[in-house]
Amino acid sequence: MMGRVAVRVRQFFCGLSNHDALLHFEEGRLSLVCATCGHETPGWDLENAPARSERTAAVARPVVRLPLLGERRVA
Repeated sequence: MMGRVAVRVRQFFCGLSNHDALLHFEEGRLSLVCATCGHETPGWDLENAPARSERTAAVARPVVRLPLLGERRVA
């Protein structure tokens, strides 16, 4: 019991100074884990994520093409 309380207190004080978040990959799951205290976020389920269609992806991010410059000017 006291061990769990000590872990929670350590995570609380680590959270006050911002956790050192690292990406943590598991099979079908992605989360953030603190390198200092071990706090882990609930994460995201990658296996049951809704798939986006190609049309939805194309509408969400239009391609912007910039004109190419013929000459490069140097001062």
